[in-house]
Amino acid sequence: MEAQYPAHWEADVVLADGGTAHVRPIRPADADRLRSFYSRLSDESIYFRFFGPRPRLSDKEVAWFTNVDYDARVALIATIGTEMVAVIRYDRTGPGEAEVAFLVEDAHQGRGVASVLLEHLAATARERGIERFVADVLPANMKMMGVLRQAGYTAQSQFADGVVRMILDLTPTDTAEEVTTSREHRAEARSIARLLTPTSVAVIGASREPGGVGQTVLRNLLAADFTGPVYPVHRQVRAVAGVRAYPSVTAIDGDVDLAVVAVPADSVIDVVKECAEKGVRGLVVVSSGFGETGAQGRARQDELARLARSYGLRVVGPNCLGIANTDPAVRLNATLAATVPGRGRVGFFSQSGALGTALLQRVAQRGMGISSFVSAGNRADVSGNDLLQYWEEDPATEVILLYLESLGNPRKFTRLARRISRSKPIVVVKSGGTTQGVPTGHSVPALGLPDTALSSLFEQAGVIRVDDLIQLFDVGQLLAYQPLPAGSGVGLVTNSDALGLLAVDACVGAGLEPRPPVNLGAAAGAAEFGTALAEVLAVPEVDSAVVIYMPPIPGKADEVAAELVKVAGESGKPVVATFEGHLGMHRALRLGAPPQRGSIPSFAAPEEAVRALARVVRYADWRRQPLAQPPALEDIDTALARTLVEDAVKDGPVEIDAAELLACYGLEVWPAEVVESPDEAVAAAERLGWPVVLKVADPAASQRAGTVRLGLTGPDSVRHAYAELGQDVLAVQRMAPQPAVPTVVSVIEDAAFGPVVSFGLGEVTARLLRDQGYRLAPLTSEDAAGLVRSVRAAPLLFGEYGYPPVAVDALEDLLVRVGRLAHDLPQVARLDLDQVLVGESGVIVLGARAHLSHPQAPRPDDTPRRL
Repeated sequence: MEAQYPAHWEADVVLADGGTAHVRPIRPADADRLRSFYSRLSDESIYFRFFGPRPRLSDKEVAWFTNVDYDARVALIATIGTEMVAVIRYDRTGPGEAEVAFLVEDAHQGRGVASVLLEHLAATARERGIERFVADVLPANMKMMGVLRQAGYTAQSQFADGVVRMILDLTPTDTAEEVTTSREHRAEARSIARLLTPTSVAVIGASREPGGVGQTVLRNLLAADFTGPVYPVHRQVRAVAGVRAYPSVTAIDGDVDLAVVAVPADSVIDVVKECAEKGVRGLVVVSSGFGETGAQGRARQDELARLARSYGLRVVGPNCLGIANTDPAVRLNATLAATVPGRGRVGFFSQSGALGTALLQRVAQRGMGISSFVSAGNRADVSGNDLLQYWEEDPATEVILLYLESLGNPRKFTRLARRISRSKPIVVVKSGGTTQGVPTGHSVPALGLPDTALSSLFEQAGVIRVDDLIQLFDVGQLLAYQPLPAGSGVGLVTNSDALGLLAVDACVGAGLEPRPPVNLGAAAGAAEFGTALAEVLAVPEVDSAVVIYMPPIPGKADEVAAELVKVAGESGKPVVATFEGHLGMHRALRLGAPPQRGSIPSFAAPEEAVRALARVVRYADWRRQPLAQPPALEDIDTALARTLVEDAVKDGPVEIDAAELLACYGLEVWPAEVVESPDEAVAAAERLGWPVVLKVADPAASQRAGTVRLGLTGPDSVRHAYAELGQDVLAVQRMAPQPAVPTVVSVIEDAAFGPVVSFGLGEVTARLLRDQGYRLAPLTSEDAAGLVRSVRAAPLLFGEYGYPPVAVDALEDLLVRVGRLAHDLPQVARLDLDQVLVGESGVIVLGARAHLSHPQAPRPDDTPRRL
């Protein structure tokens, strides 16, 4: 019987040049594939691998190399199309040690194949208890030594008998993680650059039918004046839209970088194969009839993505609007939208194909401009995460707008967003569920967290989440053309008392700090507005300004606008306007054409201007916070904690009292004793010390009123309370010092996000209203502070509403420790600390339960690089 291996050992990967390959364990059926691979190797590559000439592999050697046990002997191969292009293997040589070697076909050397294979093999080895790799390398084999040294692991080397012996400690390090992250970023960014900066485009399925999908894309390409050749492909006609047509993509004389596929769904697979044969580097599939149609269409979509990736191609779509790049050196409009906004500094991603045309029209109507646009449609391959990687590198993109219907890899999204938001703002509209396809190779679960949790996690990552498309563009245009505010102080200049008061109310409601509005009166002109705005902006407490210009008699708009732009630019502070009710980049408020930084965005109403400004103020505040790492915790015992949970789950899922587990992380659970009679309760109280608490033993009881009796000072009061509660099994616990604020801290191992820490107050009202905040684990000190303050009832912790101030710093430390536990132990499916009393001098954990289970698969984004 053939040995089996875990499914997650297979992966599609992006190589250093942006192409793709498939990584999987070798199988006995790969014998002929291995022979073919070996026949294409140069004599030098063979010599470096085997330390001597070896023209061919014997049948015995082929059988040895292709038959492995996926434990002591593991080999991974990289394939492109049907061919093997690289192989890496380890053979266990002793306890915790294995010898490693790899071979890459000469034609594919320098593409990062060996590096990504080493990442995957190292992860595989760690799963099998291998702690270090040993490699014997010829001194002249600089490429192999470079791959091993640059992996980021702790490496040692020594020279003896003409061979360099290298030893790699496979313990994950910060350096190794940084290397992997950097390689992932560069590779995925390049894969999108190949799509958005083609030198030639073929439109497959371009017909003479007016209004047809293929012809529409072709005409839009030509109308945009694409800077390279455009090739219509149609099997019957000789020309389309006056351009010579070809019967197939393989018949085209020149190279083809990008193919737009507009053929019926059942013909797409054949087209992909032809494109692979031609050497096309990327596909945009606008055809419908895939995942959006049901199970059969989803299967067709999965096959499309699998086949394209196997041949090294990235795919946008299917069922998408297309892609666009306004760079004058490219001028690409490979979309179904005749109207594409002009050049701008906003990158725009839309998962919806149907909405794409309307969205582009709205952007154009506002006069915003874009750097590039991608409509992913069913998102079989290319996703918003890929675009984030590209736009982080793209100097023409300063603001990122995303319309998302689902999140394929939410944990990766938050990781990328947290990094990118430090330099480029990300604004997101996240709608509800979707009927479109999901990424091939991912079992994308429904998010197990409420929508409020998603907002909390976006906030942690610095993402600006808005409620609708209007707000998306409102915030986007402000970020694209005005500087970030230094604080929440807002100055107001208006020629209308009523509108000024509306702006004040909107500021207060949004958490901003407005100054009294300066009302210039209906007759005010450019000089009055300029002087007033300059005076307002000169006030140190003013960080931004809202200008309202709604004259009863039009006529002075251009002069007023020019003065506002001049004064705003000189101040360096952001200015927004409600300018004659105009929405977008008003002609007179633009600085340059297309609009440049310093142009003032206009909003239809002052409330809308303030709403956008408030979101940008919060983002700027997040961005000013120092970039921090989770604090080092010296007093924890991770090894003991791992032993505890691994022993607990040997026989399957289990629920445990978490006191011993929490003790490994420096957290003490207040002792309690379960009792079954009044006499036992009195005896327990004597042991624990008076006064005591008597409560229902069921952990879920704390969520119900009337299940606790506090401050019992003697045997009689305990017996009376026992009778009142009317339960057979109760718990006795020493009374915690008062006053204290009850809170609840929980951890959930979410299938999409990984470990998530939640926090809320423990009172019944807070539970009923689901007043909770969420953060991804592990937590920085800043994350913990933000989590505490994210709940609506947080003022009760800071001495408001008659409550005494409590030890919030101790609560934040507890959250950091719980977050570290959640990060370290994927076996913890759920952990509830209920309740955590926060007193004047510290915190007391009254109870803790943990649900443990074996992880079904590695955490999202915790595996080696993969699509």
